[in-house]
Amino acid sequence: MNKALKTAKPILFNTEMVKAILDGRKTVTRRILRPHNAVKAKKCEYEQGEGLWFDDSFNQWDKDTHIKDYSVSPCWIETRIYIEKYAPYKVGDILYVRETWCKTDCFGLHDGYVYKANDNSVLEHTGFVPKWKPSIHMPKEAARIFLRVTNVRVERLQDMTDEQVVAEGIDIPKTANNEERCLLGFARYSKLWNSTVKKSDLNEYGWNANPFVWVIEFERVEENE
Repeated sequence: MNKALKTAKPILFNTEMVKAILDGRKTVTRRILRPHNAVKAKKCEYEQGEGLWFDDSFNQWDKDTHIKDYSVSPCWIETRIYIEKYAPYKVGDILYVRETWCKTDCFGLHDGYVYKANDNSVLEHTGFVPKWKPSIHMPKEAARIFLRVTNVRVERLQDMTDEQVVAEGIDIPKTANNEERCLLGFARYSKLWNSTVKKSDLNEYGWNANPFVWVIEFERVEENE
């Protein structure tokens, strides 16, 4: 295992989003910004929109936006410092993608690993029936997709633009006009987002809750880079 893989951090994507990355359509992902001190957050009755505030105005002294996260401190923190200290991924980090997978000794692809995001029609002629395993259980040595983080920021989920919906890898028919593409894009993304949130958490972290999120922009790199 090379040094880059040893230091790479894992990130999970579902099969649809893995395909979008492979196609070059997905260059950004959003992840829920959760309390960083669960015990303190519980004592403060932390809630999205109340325990976490964002000031997008620039201070004339430090030229930065600010965040107040009551699970960390009652004081305003410069967004730049907050990201450096608490973001799950930092600019320059190398990530390895965890995806739905399985392994077989009778099919020699990537050391015997097979991925659901691939066109696996050739498997039909081998008699091998994949028993897919969830991405969370994919071993590090099975990684085949590597990403380099190029930017990290904080925003509310619904602050995303039309361009960002496309950058999230949402497939929108080219035949649709601009208004239709916008509506369809947001509808598909909101459905995708909610599918990644536990039903019990939808009121707090679902699309309609408009939670704070980490916006992670990335580029694909080769393992030997």
